[in-house]
Amino acid sequence: MVVDKTYINALSIEQAHSEAIKCTSGFRYIAGGTDVIVNKFQGNDNAEILIDLTGINELKQVVTKENNIEIGALVRLDDLKNYKVIIDNFPALLEAANSVASPVIRKTATLGGNLLCENRCIFYNQTEWWRESAGHCLKCNGNVCIASGGNKNCFAKFVSDTAVVLISMNASIEVFADNKISVIPIEDIYSGDGITPLKLSKTAIVKSIHIPLNNEYKSVFKKLRQRETLEFSSMTTAVTINKTGKLKIVLGAVHAKPIVYNGNITDDFNEILNALISNTRIIDNDVYSRAYRKEMITVFLQRSFKELSLLK
Repeated sequence: MVVDKTYINALSIEQAHSEAIKCTSGFRYIAGGTDVIVNKFQGNDNAEILIDLTGINELKQVVTKENNIEIGALVRLDDLKNYKVIIDNFPALLEAANSVASPVIRKTATLGGNLLCENRCIFYNQTEWWRESAGHCLKCNGNVCIASGGNKNCFAKFVSDTAVVLISMNASIEVFADNKISVIPIEDIYSGDGITPLKLSKTAIVKSIHIPLNNEYKSVFKKLRQRETLEFSSMTTAVTINKTGKLKIVLGAVHAKPIVYNGNITDDFNEILNALISNTRIIDNDVYSRAYRKEMITVFLQRSFKELSLLK
């Protein structure tokens, strides 16, 4: 069935999903639009139909259920600071959200949108004219990765700031897909493929983000970028410990997916560092050099461990 509309205002998850299934041409869900619209202007997103989710009120709620806080996917980044349960339990999430772009953008951008934002590369996130002049890369139907020179893998970097912190706190997402609901650990939705970075089906809708309560998390978030506004991450770290001594570290913007380490506070720092760095895939697709970004992993983790009293 061909849909002759270019903009659909959905009032329920079921309606949005149903409309998406009808689309024989490209479509895109839109909420804050701070990522989608920019990509459309640059010619990096050619979806003919936009399905607007902002009329779905159940995606805008923050509730506490049993041992979890559930944050609706359409809660805006700037609004997270208005919830006492988040302020008291997850200050690192607020810090990560506050590091995204500029104050104006954070008043529009949503938490779910930040988790699903497109992977980035300095050779891809340019105007269509620029890409045509420089040569199309693997991510835009070319036959070579301009950053690495290879012709098999795209390493466009994973840049969600909030995902790094949420993964470190064992958060999950609730997803509506194929007329059923699933709860999936956030780290499991990323593929590691820069061209198709998400494992979710195209018609899937993220309903909410679930974070466990009562774990007494202590987290440190750090982000490398040239300017405190506008810039996407060049390298991000989140280090979290809980009341039982479990340690979880997540790196962002050093691979096409987040790099995760699970361990204990007694683990040797150098072994942790080697395990993390050996799994990164840093290439020169950023304003900072590959060598500098790799060096800053050690710097950020040392600082984070000291702030958590794990290193002297």
